[in-house]
Amino acid sequence: MSATSDAVRKMFKEGDDIRDAGLDTPPDVVRVDDLRYASDDPCQLLDVYRPRERDGEVFPVIVSVHGGGWVYGDKERYQWYCMSLAQRGFAVVNFTYRLAPEHTFPASMTDTYSAFAWVLEHADEYLLDKDRVFAVGDSAGARMLSMYAIACTDATYAGKLGIRTPQGFVPSAVALNCGAYRITIPEHKTGDMMLDLTANLMQDLLPEGGTAAVCALISPIDHLNERFPPAFVMTADGDFLAPDALPLVRALMDLNVEVNFHYYQSNERELGHVFHCNMRLTEAHTCNDDECAFFHSHLS
Repeated sequence: MSATSDAVRKMFKEGDDIRDAGLDTPPDVVRVDDLRYASDDPCQLLDVYRPRERDGEVFPVIVSVHGGGWVYGDKERYQWYCMSLAQRGFAVVNFTYRLAPEHTFPASMTDTYSAFAWVLEHADEYLLDKDRVFAVGDSAGARMLSMYAIACTDATYAGKLGIRTPQGFVPSAVALNCGAYRITIPEHKTGDMMLDLTANLMQDLLPEGGTAAVCALISPIDHLNERFPPAFVMTADGDFLAPDALPLVRALMDLNVEVNFHYYQSNERELGHVFHCNMRLTEAHTCNDDECAFFHSHLS
């Protein structure tokens, strides 16, 4: 493992520990934990969260693809955010995928496919509406979700990624939060902390360290098509990936894909990257209300 990936894991964990300290399962959510969606690795587990007062009802689904720079994160870190979505009238599937550098590309994409396939295969058992499946992803997870949505609408692209998609399935709509949509690796150190950080993480994610061809393949903005699902795209003040949002929005608009763009700000604080996962922030609840309202508008 590179020193960068090790440092990212420690830094992100420290911040998440502070953010999530003292949180507990909301009383209005019922949860089923640690369901296996694949058999290759012990980490390939998912949770399902549902509104308690309507238990026994078939719910539309949100699948969450977590972020973490491709080297960090799991369903435990996203459980509070995902349960907040369940409180808004959805069954939420929160899964852990295999991380780099222990598992290089396309392992995380294969796991994303497997998690969606599990939803469709187990819909009756867990009262999931397989005709109304939505998805959220943030940071690296937004890039992965974008790639998966493209693969669902473009068999050639899916083949290049080395993944399969359920026949005829496309998410009803997606929410892309604080994402990275174009991947480039500079040939030399740039002095830009985030560019150099991304370059170092790519060395751990990509088997050959990130050739130009591979970077182009995993840059979803270069592979969009008019069949891409309706998209809610958001970023915020202080999000270091904010410059990626508008080019994606413009590209979707050029394809006549429905896109709903939000830029969140606060008079009290800088919101920063993936602020919507912080259940203590009023702005996070506003953002999550907006995203779920967007999904509700696509239920029919």
